[in-house]
Amino acid sequence: MSAAPDRPRHNTSTGTRRIGFLLFDEVKALDYVGPAEVFVEANQFADAYEIVLLSPTGAPVQTSVGGGVAVDAAAADVLALDTLVVPGSEVRPAQFVRPELLDAARVLAARSRRVVSICSGAFVLAELGLLDGRGATTHWKFAPELARRYPRVEVLADRIFVREADIATSAGVAAGIDLALALVAEDLGSAVARRVAQGLLVYLQRSGGQAQFSTPLRAVALPPGPVRAVTDLIAEDPSRRHSVQELARHVNVSPRHLTRLFTEEVGLSPAEYAANMRFDLARAQLEAGSSVRRAAADAGFTSPEALRRTFIARLGVSPSDYRRRFTSGLSA
Repeated sequence: MSAAPDRPRHNTSTGTRRIGFLLFDEVKALDYVGPAEVFVEANQFADAYEIVLLSPTGAPVQTSVGGGVAVDAAAADVLALDTLVVPGSEVRPAQFVRPELLDAARVLAARSRRVVSICSGAFVLAELGLLDGRGATTHWKFAPELARRYPRVEVLADRIFVREADIATSAGVAAGIDLALALVAEDLGSAVARRVAQGLLVYLQRSGGQAQFSTPLRAVALPPGPVRAVTDLIAEDPSRRHSVQELARHVNVSPRHLTRLFTEEVGLSPAEYAANMRFDLARAQLEAGSSVRRAAADAGFTSPEALRRTFIARLGVSPSDYRRRFTSGLSA
């Protein structure tokens, strides 16, 4: 795996920036449609972008929503791009990151000023060596596999997107819109990016990371034994302040032995596990529309301020912002 050679600084003589989306069978439709719409919307304020749909051979592709999508050209037929965008897929990376896709991406990356991936498209960039020694992200559910398969990549699993020089990676689906808005701001200025965001009814820049959108840990499936008995006890009342000594007495072992067992089977101490369950309960309460004060009390936090500090430390957003984000649709 080797990085692409120096990429061109300009791709056309017309002043417009050609944005190429490399599509393939089973591509996730929203991974490319969302970012593409950002660039199309930007053309209402500045004639800046030309969108080109590409595939490895020039043949139509089957997307995640079914039906064939025609493309404009084969990868080898495109002489230059301003930005190459490689979207992802819901199928496992081992199923779609195939030689023909890698060959097409390699050719296009060498002819592009910027290279961008959406969701699991990061696996294509990683396989080509473009992410070696760089920070990168992908959808949270693919992040452990990306880190395992490509140890030279610094996987920043909770980031919405990561920019390093002329390479950018983003998390899944809507995060591609976030990244596209950032690119528009870079190209045309923040005022245009703000108008694009307003037109599409999206945030110009979301606070927090992916953790606020991932499924929280409600319970852990464990075999029968002391750890299972303790997790069951915690699940019965996550808001209760369980001390390690109390939990150890419940299963007739020493606190030190219980902590060792928890670390081996769960990867957390009993206190950390209980804290996670309290936090997950508060999240669920906020998602259901509870006030911050009610969620803090029901989940066993000493005060709304304690819940606020925990939310900011874990998710990068306040509980009130989190509640608004997850209940705005219901209130509307």
